[in-house]
Amino acid sequence: MRGAGPAAPGGLALLLLLLAAGRLAAAGQPRPSVVLVACDSFDGRLTFYPGNQTVALPFINFMKRYGTVFLNAYTNSPICCPSRAAMWSGLFTHLTESWNNFKGLDLDYVTWMDLMQKHGYHTQKYGKLDYTSGHHSVSNRVEAWTRDVDFLLRQEGRPTVKLTEMHPVDYYSSYTKNCTGEFTKQEVRNIRAFYYAMCAEADAMLGEIISALRDTGLLKRTIIIFTADHGELAMEHRQFYKMSMYEGSSHVPLLVMGPGIKQQQQISNLVSLVDIYPTMLDIARIPAPQNLSGYSLMPLLLEMAEDEVSSRRPRPLWVLSEFHGCNVNSSTYMLRTDKWKYITYSDGHSVLPQLFDLSADPDELKNVAMKFPVVAHSLDKILHSIVNYPKVSSSVQEYNKRQFISWKQSLGQNYSNVIANLRWHQDWLKEPKKYEDAIDKWLSQRQH
Repeated sequence: MRGAGPAAPGGLALLLLLLAAGRLAAAGQPRPSVVLVACDSFDGRLTFYPGNQTVALPFINFMKRYGTVFLNAYTNSPICCPSRAAMWSGLFTHLTESWNNFKGLDLDYVTWMDLMQKHGYHTQKYGKLDYTSGHHSVSNRVEAWTRDVDFLLRQEGRPTVKLTEMHPVDYYSSYTKNCTGEFTKQEVRNIRAFYYAMCAEADAMLGEIISALRDTGLLKRTIIIFTADHGELAMEHRQFYKMSMYEGSSHVPLLVMGPGIKQQQQISNLVSLVDIYPTMLDIARIPAPQNLSGYSLMPLLLEMAEDEVSSRRPRPLWVLSEFHGCNVNSSTYMLRTDKWKYITYSDGHSVLPQLFDLSADPDELKNVAMKFPVVAHSLDKILHSIVNYPKVSSSVQEYNKRQFISWKQSLGQNYSNVIANLRWHQDWLKEPKKYEDAIDKWLSQRQH
């Protein structure tokens, strides 16, 4: 979908999932059909904020008019495969252990679609799936495995400028994404124009699906869900692509319309992609497994009786996102609460955390972690109660080293030539011995 540059023509990849109800549920009531449209790299803020004057999205607006839009929906990992693994499993990334774009779910993993098919739905998938292991480029996985190596390599050559004012993880990301150079206003405008054009094209594809359902008489008995695996920075914070906890990267669209769904409703509750799994089972009236990280969205979408809502697990007042892949030199964890976004790294001590007040600073330009240490400590305590993130970070480091050693051994004498000619080749070939020595030093270091 993407070339070497910030955006390539050809549109954002779409995944279309059709689930047609094959028989009545146990209660004897007809179940709706479901269509899930999952887009790649769609900034969720475009679906509602700021009233979206940026790009015309008529079919997303159609879904808003006849359905519900979630204002605070997040990816559980801002990169393709780990995010999709979370959506298909209903589990957080540290539970699926989908650490990078190469490592997803096992091929035989039981997804919500498998369960719906087992319970009478006719199911079909079209387009980009990308939630199982073994995909994406060699460069992508090697860059993820070697992020702890003491070197800094760009994917392509571009003059760099000194940015000492940046957070160290942001600087690493900007540098390896080749975004530390001087971009003119026109260049940034062009990058965003390409991106918004692809968003408009994705909206048009959504429109084709809605029109097909209307023309076949299925629209009124079909629930449609539109979402994305992650967003796109489009040169916010001196970065393109995703792989970041900033809003452009982590905030995803989530719109739902169909029978029983409230119309023209905006929901401010914090939700995330792990909620798709229990929601799908709820629609199909299938009991959900007890170990899921997510919660059904149906109580928020429907007019439900108070006793029915109270009988369910209470939805937490936070969402979790984490990232362990390439272009970021530290495992990253984000806890989003009412107005706060807390981002911490690695073991929680070796890299300074970030804290943003999104009500006062929606562009996330002022890190107030030092100004509000009590808030930061409180949020870190909540995060620790959800995941032992220092332990997870250590596990990822061990995994990266094991995978790299296995890959290196598989190449034999071709290793030096292969590693020199990955995406970082322009920098690598200037001092190949220096970079090979840095890798050897990393491999010799014991894990703490």
